[in-house]
Amino acid sequence: MSQRAQHGQTMVQDDTDRQSLMHLLREAAAQHHVALHAYSVLESRLDLVATPEHASGLSLVMQSVARRHASAFNRRHGRVGGLWEGRFRAAVIEPTTWLLPCMVYVERLGHPVQAATAVSLPCSSEAAHRGHAADPFLVHPAAYWALGNTPFEREMAYGGMLEHALPDRQVQAIEAALRGGWALGSERFVAQLASASSRPVAPRPRGRPPKPRPAHQI
Repeated sequence: MSQRAQHGQTMVQDDTDRQSLMHLLREAAAQHHVALHAYSVLESRLDLVATPEHASGLSLVMQSVARRHASAFNRRHGRVGGLWEGRFRAAVIEPTTWLLPCMVYVERLGHPVQAATAVSLPCSSEAAHRGHAADPFLVHPAAYWALGNTPFEREMAYGGMLEHALPDRQVQAIEAALRGGWALGSERFVAQLASASSRPVAPRPRGRPPKPRPAHQI
């Protein structure tokens, strides 16, 4: 899930803004039964990997966070008007194959902007997954627990994944899924979702569909 500030504006300007946003996010996630697996707060975007208990859970969380953070941000910085770039973008992911890559993608978002200014430093769940900080609001998914038998083994294994950039094809697949709201997973996973959903979960094939052949044609 990705929510961005409109027109390249900032949605956080300092640690106070970041802490306020994270407080609202954790409060809303607990209220609407959404498990947070990874997050990253940059100057102009908020990204999450999360599992809602109910289908409407994530939408309710983001509605609450967007409304309350915009109000607090405007009041604190003496501004008026909208803050967000429309509705948040989201993609359903297959946990066995894509959950860890998506967590790495989210937590690596802030890596290229490290150290320029204090404002540039991201707030993310990376430190918690590396064992450098505690975050009682994070819920480690099964894929993370499978990385090792001890906390140290899991932290080292996951830290190793963070040290290396994801392959371009994975980054492109994640970003395309977010832009289009498509499912991200194996063909079987996507097909199962499509059969249970009333809306498209994958891009339609390009070009015209082939004309049906007459029954007698061989």
